[in-house]
Amino acid sequence: MTKGRTVVTAMIGATALLLSLAPTVEAAQCGNSPAGFEAWKREFSAEAQGKGVGPTALSALMQTNYASATIAADRGQRSFRLTLDQFLAKRGATTIVAKGRQLKQSQAALFASIQQRYGVPPGPLIAIWGMETGFGSQRGNQNMLSSIATLAYDCRRPEFFTDQLYAALKLIDRGTLSGSTRGSMHGEVGQTQFMPKNILAYGTGNLEVAANALNSTANFLKGHGWKAGAGYQPGEPNFAAIEAWNAAGVYQKAIALMGRQIDEGGGAAASR
Repeated sequence: MTKGRTVVTAMIGATALLLSLAPTVEAAQCGNSPAGFEAWKREFSAEAQGKGVGPTALSALMQTNYASATIAADRGQRSFRLTLDQFLAKRGATTIVAKGRQLKQSQAALFASIQQRYGVPPGPLIAIWGMETGFGSQRGNQNMLSSIATLAYDCRRPEFFTDQLYAALKLIDRGTLSGSTRGSMHGEVGQTQFMPKNILAYGTGNLEVAANALNSTANFLKGHGWKAGAGYQPGEPNFAAIEAWNAAGVYQKAIALMGRQIDEGGGAAASR
């Protein structure tokens, strides 16, 4: 063996020894009950710290509680199994469309500005606003971080919500959100219910303010391929952007239908 090869071999051996002696961070293990949540938080916090999450966000994470109500809601989303007519009736489509037409007129300057900037007409934005929070009246009262941390810990969809949790922690470190921010059952916040990753990607200001939330929603739709002037009904070019907003087919069709009724005006809200 040459001297050079001996040196290289020694260096490799030394590196392997150092790696074997270095402390390892075990991946946080998911669970299906509150029993393991505190241990999971400690494990996840160590992982997050290693990925650069700051002390403010880590402190907020360690103060979260297992959100039993969120788990119950996640397991019981029965309305998405309804027919379109049943879903429209359950969600109050007639009221949303009627109120939406009024808002389209009273906030005409705002919606004109949004359409000019993003190419998205008022109808689908107003339909989403009405569907998500009743035009801001029902934004949820769950602790946002507890909800998302619980779903990241839960074994049903940990990958999706782990990404959301890292986004939430980043937003807390930035001061955009806090450990006391309130939202809906899955951690959605604001007038049109944004998840943390979408806040990072498309948020424009405080989403508790309607104008900011509507601009952000239009920004999301544009970011998912919305083309100004194209149709947004099923089979038309912009329907894919609505599909990106929510994975439930009945929800997507409801938004498209109500949006068209708001944009066109006239006719019964439940007509197709």
